[in-house]
Amino acid sequence: MSAEVGQSAPDFTLPANHGEQVSLSDFRGKNVVLYFYPKDMTPGCTTEACDFRDRYEHFQDLNTVILGVSPDPLDRHEKFIQKHDLPFVLLSDEQNEAAKKYDVYKLKKNFGKEYYGIERSTFIIDPEGNIVKEWRKVRVKNHVEEAMQYIEENLT
Repeated sequence: MSAEVGQSAPDFTLPANHGEQVSLSDFRGKNVVLYFYPKDMTPGCTTEACDFRDRYEHFQDLNTVILGVSPDPLDRHEKFIQKHDLPFVLLSDEQNEAAKKYDVYKLKKNFGKEYYGIERSTFIIDPEGNIVKEWRKVRVKNHVEEAMQYIEENLT
């Protein structure tokens, strides 16, 4: 199963920073911003997380939950949350199970080396659990604003 606009979002269950298991299906009835990012504490990922943090209340006003997913372990997520005062849930996908379902675990090239890693991507999931918008190979600048604008114009 792959994740495509117009299809039901693939469900998954992953450990969350607050110590509980979280399933995507737990959020039926709400909009979900599901964003995959490569690594806590790196410049682009920090900027993206802080942009979501700074607009968190507005997303809540739009009946929208933010879920961040990376392969980092829970202790690293906790440090990231504490350092940047992140108010939303971060999920640990150490085996890249969810990333593979959403086809964001990709072969990457950096300085001549090839390796597998997370391709920064965001999915908007409607209250019925369907993917209604996706961004792949995300550029961080203005991305959170684009996601919020899409929800305002299409899901409220």
